[in-house]
Amino acid sequence: MDTRHMRYFMALAETLHFGRAAERMNMSQPPFSRQIAMIEHTLGVKLFERNSRNVALTPAGKHFMKDCRNVLGRFEEACRDVRLVASGMKGEMRFGFMMHAAHSVVPQLVQLYAEARPDVRLVLDERTPTEIDEMLVAGTLDAAVTFDCGYAPHLQTVLLVRERLRIIMRKEHPFATAEQIGPEELREEKIIAAPAATAPALRSAINSYFSAKGIVPHVVLEPRLQHTIIQLVAKGLGVALIPSSLCTEPGAGLISRALTDAPQLDVVLRAPITTKNPAVSTFMEIGKSIQRTLL
Repeated sequence: MDTRHMRYFMALAETLHFGRAAERMNMSQPPFSRQIAMIEHTLGVKLFERNSRNVALTPAGKHFMKDCRNVLGRFEEACRDVRLVASGMKGEMRFGFMMHAAHSVVPQLVQLYAEARPDVRLVLDERTPTEIDEMLVAGTLDAAVTFDCGYAPHLQTVLLVRERLRIIMRKEHPFATAEQIGPEELREEKIIAAPAATAPALRSAINSYFSAKGIVPHVVLEPRLQHTIIQLVAKGLGVALIPSSLCTEPGAGLISRALTDAPQLDVVLRAPITTKNPAVSTFMEIGKSIQRTLL
């Protein structure tokens, strides 16, 4: 038996009339009657009481009707769902992002996508830029917000925002009253920065900022995460050049200041060009729509 036989049964169970049930199934009555008889024979159960005038469900038939309605309902739901998944209207999308992007573009992206695709489960994964690059290549992320590390022919890329670096320090630091600070003033400062292995674009921007003036930055600590960097600065262990989105509320006892000719980093939304997940295309379109408001 299959769902086709269940539909034959349901047509008769709901109409209790062979002629009307056969018509519903676009059949003549004799072959329809044979189908009902075959169903009862296959199950070894009498589902209908019938005589020349009436058709009625047996107790077994009533129970079978309830079960068939549930099975057919689930089957129809599965058919609807598979079409929705294929069209990107339902399913799951794995979205990675740099932790500091949670202070800027990520909340808006997630909100707009949840509104546009409420039946797509968005799995959020906070990662370092290097981890994001590796996971996009491996296919363990469907899309991600990260720093633009340059040419990537295997990825589709949407520029979201250009973010400048600022310097953070303790409020009692001698440079805390300056309006702008340049690399020359930071020549002797202890710098806390993420390692190149974790955030290559960010570390390259910091190194280039100093090397343009012939200075080698005195990096004393290299934690992987920006929030850890901020906490170390708060303990007076050095100063740090961090994305401006993290400087709106740097924390108790801290202050941020503008950098002279501050380095600029592009924050992008990326996804594999060869993605098989149809839910990604809408995410990229939303990225393009907010690009106009962020740039």
